[in-house]
Amino acid sequence: MSIPFDRTNFVYFWLTKIIQFLLKLMGQMLRPWKTILNIELGSHKSVFQQIADGIIGEIKKGRLKPGMSLPGSRILAADIGVNRKTVVLAYEELMAEGWLETAYKKGTFVSEKLPKQKERRRQRNEESISSVKNFSFTAFGSGMPSTVNAEVPLIVFNDGLPDVKLAPLDELARAYKRIFQQKARWRMLGYANERGEERLRTAIATMLTMDRGLSFGIHQICITRGSQMALYLTAQILIKPGDIVAMETPGYRPAFEAFKHAGATIAPVEIDEQGIRIAKLEQLCKKGPLKAVYVTPHHQFPTTVSMKADRRLQLLALSNQYGFAVIEDDYDHDYHFGLRSLLPLASYDRAENVIYISSLSKLIAPAVRVGYVAGPASFIDSLAALRMTIDRQGDPVMENAVAELMEEGIVNKHAKRALGIYRERRSLMSKYLDRYLKEKADYQLPEGGLAFWLRFKKPVDTVAFSELLLKHGVQVISTERFSFNGEALNALRLGYAALDEAELERGIQIIASLIP
Repeated sequence: MSIPFDRTNFVYFWLTKIIQFLLKLMGQMLRPWKTILNIELGSHKSVFQQIADGIIGEIKKGRLKPGMSLPGSRILAADIGVNRKTVVLAYEELMAEGWLETAYKKGTFVSEKLPKQKERRRQRNEESISSVKNFSFTAFGSGMPSTVNAEVPLIVFNDGLPDVKLAPLDELARAYKRIFQQKARWRMLGYANERGEERLRTAIATMLTMDRGLSFGIHQICITRGSQMALYLTAQILIKPGDIVAMETPGYRPAFEAFKHAGATIAPVEIDEQGIRIAKLEQLCKKGPLKAVYVTPHHQFPTTVSMKADRRLQLLALSNQYGFAVIEDDYDHDYHFGLRSLLPLASYDRAENVIYISSLSKLIAPAVRVGYVAGPASFIDSLAALRMTIDRQGDPVMENAVAELMEEGIVNKHAKRALGIYRERRSLMSKYLDRYLKEKADYQLPEGGLAFWLRFKKPVDTVAFSELLLKHGVQVISTERFSFNGEALNALRLGYAALDEAELERGIQIIASLIP
């Protein structure tokens, strides 16, 4: 007797099987965690407790992270070979303790807010991170201000950054597009010259010759990801442990950190209204060998003082007499408000020992990480070789795009436009400082750069003052960053370039109202 074929039941049966298979497959795809739970049936601990403890262990190890999906009870039970009810008991236990949470029709997840003992343990781990059980390492702090919460409206007086809203973004985007439309665009996606793209080095060499009086060939230039990398590489090539490096004080702490990391002994040299004090520097030279002097002569960081011509000549004469290198950090050459920018030290005839560092990041935008080092060819050879050990190469696409902007005159046009806007903002800043702070602080109209340097007439705890300002919606750079002994200075550096008139006035008003 034959059984009649029921087409409906047949389709329903296989459709059910397919759906079950797809659901299982989707669960596995959505679940990045591969089950690693060892269940000992003969253990004194119950099976459900072993499952719960195993999942807690996976969370503590970081393999299961907050928000991560766990397998359904049926799947986990099948994976580890236990009854489904046992897994359900374990999940219920973990949900009661706060380790897991469920979402209706979505599944079981690691809790976004883990139990307090977990939070305390994680905090302890972060605090003692430099003392790992099996090995030790050198702990570093950035020394940089913490990230600003973008949701909190703040007036930010940075340390002299440009206004990124002025950056030639459309032109840069078009340059990128043209690069990727070239037939040979694939060539830029492979390994490139560790010195940087020849096209960009050529454009920079031309700019240095035409605008800054410098004569460097492309073999004397190495492109870096910003001037800080240039400083770090220079320090590593130039300095041996115990070498003495003189630095302006107050000064640029990231440079201090780069030289210290290379093993240098730092010799701070005071500055005055004409720049670094040459008499003090000469005293250092007479005491013992000096390896290098780091200076920011165009606009001294942080005081904005421009080194006068006679000081420049004296510094170069000392360098030639005593044989030390001069590391010139020309970090914002284009932002000078006089009739013409002062030429770099490296452009002088007597500049035999000058290593020149600069950047396009301040000129275009900080996110465009293009810095460079220029110096003797043999020095650049060594620097480029070292660069390969920490960064095989730069960004060929970015470098070619920037080179195109330079070749077409877009960078130069942008610099002139931005300088006019910053000149106006500098005047506004000066006006509001005169109106609200003249009786409480001394300051000079800077010849260049994008910041003012204020010296309080009475002692002010600037660390506490910075915290007070933050509570009132104004952020300033804490001045211990400018001293090499970690002590705060009785001063403030106020960057103005990224603020509009209303922000400038309101910010200065708040500062003036809160000065003790």
